[in-house]
Amino acid sequence: MNINTNTWNKIRYTLYTPGYDLIARFLKNSRKKSIESLKPKTRDKILIVGAGTGLDLEFLPKDCEIIAIDITSSMVTRIKKRNKSLKSDVKAIVMDGQYLDFPDNSFDIIILNLILSVIPDSIRCLKESERVLKSGGQISIFDKFVRKDEKVSSLRKCVNVFTNLFFSDITRRFETILDNTELKVLSDEAADFNGNFRIIKLTKQ
Repeated sequence: MNINTNTWNKIRYTLYTPGYDLIARFLKNSRKKSIESLKPKTRDKILIVGAGTGLDLEFLPKDCEIIAIDITSSMVTRIKKRNKSLKSDVKAIVMDGQYLDFPDNSFDIIILNLILSVIPDSIRCLKESERVLKSGGQISIFDKFVRKDEKVSSLRKCVNVFTNLFFSDITRRFETILDNTELKVLSDEAADFNGNFRIIKLTKQ
């Protein structure tokens, strides 16, 4: 039985919303590094997929056009509250990152922080991001993946039964996801937890 579904994600992240910021703040520095590597410019059109409570907003210029989406309505409500406190101009929408309701070639920058290991179909999510990204645009990814050229151990598979139920899939291989697109890797750096998290920057040629 597949436990990683949109229905379950809505339930668990609705429950997690009140305490989400306390946990996610531990990864603040890597989030910041991931976004700042994109060097967002004035009037860039930016999409944040799986935006959670909007923790990425504080690292983005206020003069960009920002759309933040999440499948959980309670998270989107938090984004709107954060938007008011930051006095930014952000449009927050309930939307599935696997089916982006935007035209092709719409965005200069797309942020996929901590979503590809959570969303049910990570390949479709990245392909959709590729579709709505402008030619020459960039995608930043900060997430947990199996290290390059490393086999998924039996222990990791066992632990994943728990993590996939409550948090995210820890057995996903980024290279497998990327192979289904024509995106090009600009940089790939080890990040938190001894390199189990990575900061990856992509571009659409």
